[in-house]
Amino acid sequence: MKQLIKRLTALLLPAVLCVTALSGCAKDGEGMALAVCVGAAPESLDPIYAEDARSQTVLAHLYENLMRVTVDSAGKTSVLPGMAKSVDQEEETKDGAITVTYTFRLRSARWSDGQPVTAGDFVYAWQRLANPATGSRYADLLSVVKGYQEARAAQDMSLLQVTAKNDSTLVVVLNGRYDWFLKEVCTSPAAMPLRQDVVQKLKAASGGKSWWAGDPTQLVTNGPYTLTAQEEGRLLRLEANQRYYAAQPGPQSIDFHFAGSAEEAWSLYESKAVDAVWPLPDQRLTELAADPEWTPLPELATYAALFNCASEPFSDPALREAMSLAIDRNALAQAAGAAALPAEGVVPPGVPENEEGDFRTLSAALLDNDPGGYEERCQQARALLQEAGYNSGADLGELEFLYLKDDVHDAVAQLLCQQWQEVLGVQATPKGLTERGLMSALRAGEYDLAGRTLTTSANDAECFLMSWTSESRENLVRYESSAYDTLMKIVAGAADGTARMGCLHDAEALLLMNHAMAPLYTKGTDWELRETLTGAFRDPRGWFSFAGVVARTA
Repeated sequence: MKQLIKRLTALLLPAVLCVTALSGCAKDGEGMALAVCVGAAPESLDPIYAEDARSQTVLAHLYENLMRVTVDSAGKTSVLPGMAKSVDQEEETKDGAITVTYTFRLRSARWSDGQPVTAGDFVYAWQRLANPATGSRYADLLSVVKGYQEARAAQDMSLLQVTAKNDSTLVVVLNGRYDWFLKEVCTSPAAMPLRQDVVQKLKAASGGKSWWAGDPTQLVTNGPYTLTAQEEGRLLRLEANQRYYAAQPGPQSIDFHFAGSAEEAWSLYESKAVDAVWPLPDQRLTELAADPEWTPLPELATYAALFNCASEPFSDPALREAMSLAIDRNALAQAAGAAALPAEGVVPPGVPENEEGDFRTLSAALLDNDPGGYEERCQQARALLQEAGYNSGADLGELEFLYLKDDVHDAVAQLLCQQWQEVLGVQATPKGLTERGLMSALRAGEYDLAGRTLTTSANDAECFLMSWTSESRENLVRYESSAYDTLMKIVAGAADGTARMGCLHDAEALLLMNHAMAPLYTKGTDWELRETLTGAFRDPRGWFSFAGVVARTA
């Protein structure tokens, strides 16, 4: 069965650009010079390793993916063609298995050195992302592509079904229906195109450093800007790419200033050295929180306590439930900062479900955070501990709670272990580790309890939940449930959006009913742009776009 689902033609983008150009010209028709601060210096400008918002923000201006995210004057975002001028989607069912084929026809576009952007540039970049040898944490973005598992197992990236039919036609075959593929994978910085010859040349010239780090002004890019100057550790200057295929009504140059702390970033904003700033310091967030009409922007993450479900003593679900019930999430959220909220599930606020609202608000809270019922929950926790065969939590012996060490997580870990001690008598010692140390312990299963930020590179509930299937390499708690696996397989093949979301809600409820983990809190954020400017936006996944900033006319 084949069905043509969607076709985005080349006629759409010029129309949109005309409207944008008419409504967003810089004052007096001259190019604007914009200065911004989104934190410290980027950790990486290699798309597959850029994990922080500041690195991804710079990349979002330097490169353009198949699709691109735009924002209108009302602040509503939409996804439009980028390097792809059109896309066809066809579906086939064979022997009960569903495959969906996307055919992207690329526009006539050029890299900043004048070479054409080709389908082969995407094939190279996506194979590099999927290759286990590169070790990118974003590789699983492509787990929905047919042949992904086989390619990684054989270390043969030609098995990944991403192919160039010719220079202007890219074909991608998915192993199921994934509604978020176009808007999440095809707009992600991790999946941006790269030229193999450029990467190899810069790698050879870098003297053993990362290929982009030797002289970042030598990067060859296909986005609206090129990187033209740097003051190491202080500033990157981007200027409009003269070979970009579209008109650019926004800034002709963007200076990214770096700050080592939120307080330092805020001082740059207050002194008018920059026109946009993120993150905001706690003091500013506290001021904003005093306004009852202020709502923080949700971050695409949930901080959770993980139980090692595959080993004693936490292979017992009754013990995991007791530990979960003993948690006072309100107190933990308070310790986490002004914009933190007690978690109500695995999926955080802000993840879309439909036009009526997001996944979290359209579902009943799966975790009881009513302060008035905390003592009753503690009594239930003690009863479950007895049911699990322990007279006291001290019978569990000495446990460690591993977490990524920083000021916020230090405070949360200390308070959480104190709660377990006071309610159950559990002796858990907080142990702060580096990111590498924590991930090494989690992947090896060498832990009892751990704190971990659950996040995803795609803004869809399925992406938060697919990590906990039996076969997922990201299943760090070693949770196994055939019912859960079945639900997630149904989700991958669901043709009806409402049924799909219903299964996702059921899967989340099952995951928490089995207490594979204990979500603790979610965090919000905010940023500021001069009132005289408009057109900037923050992607829900964390990075910013300043390419459309213009002077406010009203």
